[in-house]
Amino acid sequence: MKIAIGADHGGYKLKEEIKKYLKEEEIEYIDFGTNSEERVDYPVIAKEVCKSIQNNEFDFGIIICKTGYGMSIVANKFKGIRCATCYNEQSAKFAKAHNNINVLALGAEYISTNEAICILRMILATEFEGERHNIRLNMIKEIEKENMK
Repeated sequence: MKIAIGADHGGYKLKEEIKKYLKEEEIEYIDFGTNSEERVDYPVIAKEVCKSIQNNEFDFGIIICKTGYGMSIVANKFKGIRCATCYNEQSAKFAKAHNNINVLALGAEYISTNEAICILRMILATEFEGERHNIRLNMIKEIEKENMK
């Protein structure tokens, strides 16, 4: 598993903690920034992470801002990206099992480092259930074809 990770200034500290976890677990990752708490525009970071997944350079992405919402809005503008903002293990489990997300958005203002690690563990441990959910994902692909020129 290769993970692309990025955060804006509001998610910088949480990103750094998640990187420690990834390193401990020997999960390969590349950090797309930012590298400080100095103000940066989150769309730039989200774009880089999502492009790397679209180009099959990475298997999964993690994007972090204060709420997770801004990053997820940007991520879901990219064809083939399925991003969800998760705030607990239950939401993470269903985001992966039912929607087969390939990008996780986190809100650093609302979750602790421990909660973020638990959410990530759940995502990585959960298998996509397929079957009826594939029908829905195919519907999403058709919507993308119609609306993302």
